[in-house]
Amino acid sequence: MEFTELADYPVPVGALTEWLPCARSEWVDDPRPASYIHEAHLRRCADAEGRESWLGTAFEIHGALNVTAFRTALEKWTDRHEVLRSHTMFDTETERVCRRTVPQGGLHVGVVSHGYDAAGGDNFAHLQQLFDEYASPHSWPSYVFATLETVQRDRFTVFFAADHSIIDGFSIVLVAHELTALYEQALSGRTANLFPVGSYIDFGREEREISTDAEVKREALDVWRSALEGPGLPEFPLKVGPRTSYAQQNLSAWILDADQAAAFNSACREADVGFFPGLLACLGLAGAEVAGDDRFRTVTPVHTRHSPQWASALGWFVGLSPIDFEVTSDDFAAVAREAADSVARTKPISVVPFDQIEKELDIPIRPRFVVSYMDVRFVPEAGRWHERNARALRSRQYTHDVYAWINRTPRGVNLAVRYPGNDIAAASVHTWVGSLRRQLEQVSTSYPSVGLRSVGQA
Repeated sequence: MEFTELADYPVPVGALTEWLPCARSEWVDDPRPASYIHEAHLRRCADAEGRESWLGTAFEIHGALNVTAFRTALEKWTDRHEVLRSHTMFDTETERVCRRTVPQGGLHVGVVSHGYDAAGGDNFAHLQQLFDEYASPHSWPSYVFATLETVQRDRFTVFFAADHSIIDGFSIVLVAHELTALYEQALSGRTANLFPVGSYIDFGREEREISTDAEVKREALDVWRSALEGPGLPEFPLKVGPRTSYAQQNLSAWILDADQAAAFNSACREADVGFFPGLLACLGLAGAEVAGDDRFRTVTPVHTRHSPQWASALGWFVGLSPIDFEVTSDDFAAVAREAADSVARTKPISVVPFDQIEKELDIPIRPRFVVSYMDVRFVPEAGRWHERNARALRSRQYTHDVYAWINRTPRGVNLAVRYPGNDIAAASVHTWVGSLRRQLEQVSTSYPSVGLRSVGQA
């Protein structure tokens, strides 16, 4: 599944409908605290006056839209994920987060149908404004749905966006399957058979009640102190130009197809490393080629879905970990093992909430070069994303940093990058991506022993 902005999704001509949740039960004061990362996000957004910070998805469902069935599906989905029925408020005077929650069955989804076919550009503009206004951490609902029926009325596209405070990248790739299954259940009566899930609100409470191992916390502080010393947090290998007020630019590219990904995986096994360290090695080799760097440094998100009840839950289950390893040769296996050692050293510390790290070190930590990796091949119905025109979406950003997301899917490996909105950054990122492609191609086609294995193995 590609991860792009809404502007890169082909929004068709058609009739737009908004689906807006509203409470039909009383809001109940809820003493459960927000997770550390949720509270930190609320604080940052309050300081930044609430700039857009949403994630979303778009996907198609074939057949004419059945309004009653789709409303039922949305209401079942909000019952399934308690975080969609809960509202957090950050009081800037007391610096406290308050929560109110509606019980299961307490939401009704209102329908606002525009009732006419509009041009794709007009529909895009309407959706962009809808997402930017509704998917906010300061209001409820902090998410919004829309559907767009094509002129032929033989299919419709579902659009969904939610503020980052209640959703992460893995949550997003679950949405298409869950909503489609619940919609088909409402149409046919056949049970959707979705996996049971826990509540992200309970996760936040447990996170604060379970004390972090003292040794792990000490190690985490040491790792982050080291990452902040000297040149400070990792920077993108090439120049990214001056800070501007323009929105960031972005690109999305399929850097390996399915067969190439399988061959690359064989090369990683041959080097006795996992797929992600192999990717990191190629990133390090790309940095050495284009910038002469003999060291690769970045920050990477690490999931915190360590218990079964969080596996399919909607929420922001993410910690951060710095990656740092030497690139002292052009030998893939040697560099990949250095990368694997770095991942092994720093991944365990991601269980320490990032907000605690900032408070202990008494310094705001704002990563400037981030590389995220997810293997989403085994998400339910992932093999149908392409035929459903499914896409993960993100809001526009105005920050002066570079973020790269690498997702392994049934179709292959997709790279998405956002970067500062200037010509220098654009040239640098495209140069870097070109080098990364060459590194990956070299490993997947010519690494020793790869040709002796079946590329169907993964």
